[in-house]
Amino acid sequence: AGAVRAPLSGPAEPPARCVCYGLGRFGHCPAARYQLAFLLLLLDELRVPPARCALFDPAFSAREAAALRALGMCLLPENEEGKHGVEGAATLFYMVHCGKALYNNLLWSNWSPAALSKLVIIGNSFRGIEERLLSRILERDYSYIAKVLKGMEEVALPSHPRYLDTFNDTSVHWFPLDKLQELSPEVWDLVEEPMYQDCEDLEIIRKGE
Repeated sequence: AGAVRAPLSGPAEPPARCVCYGLGRFGHCPAARYQLAFLLLLLDELRVPPARCALFDPAFSAREAAALRALGMCLLPENEEGKHGVEGAATLFYMVHCGKALYNNLLWSNWSPAALSKLVIIGNSFRGIEERLLSRILERDYSYIAKVLKGMEEVALPSHPRYLDTFNDTSVHWFPLDKLQELSPEVWDLVEEPMYQDCEDLEIIRKGE
């Protein structure tokens, strides 16, 4: 958990709350239980009360939802598809192994230097996404990831042989205000909601499904 605090120890405002997407069936899956344990360590390390952590995964069972409430956490009432605004508060988004569309939707929902500078994402490496996708696919389907790469800082989580499958390709991402302000003004002009009509492998459960 200290590896996450290190890149956030600069001038950036420390997270005051947390949103967790895609944790998975931790009642059955050991990797999901490790991810939940790490989330609890992070909240403690960053001094974010569990009551300020909201979670959503359409796969949660009633017993898993009850367990999260017993830990003092909150459950989001509906599937936001990742479209969650920071609303002026520095927010940690814990999204280990989520689909690319969730990250893209989150960026779209906070598409301004003021909002993005209050956002920290723990999830799949954006640099890794850039390397694995053809540039035309990245720019067509996940344009907000593509546009924010030059305004981002990214640090990989330290690897551990016991948790290679649990946290592989996981990085901490944050968006310094000075780097965002260096981007071309045209970057901020087009704010169309992502629709993914041409996306062949959409790794997201849509609202209502």
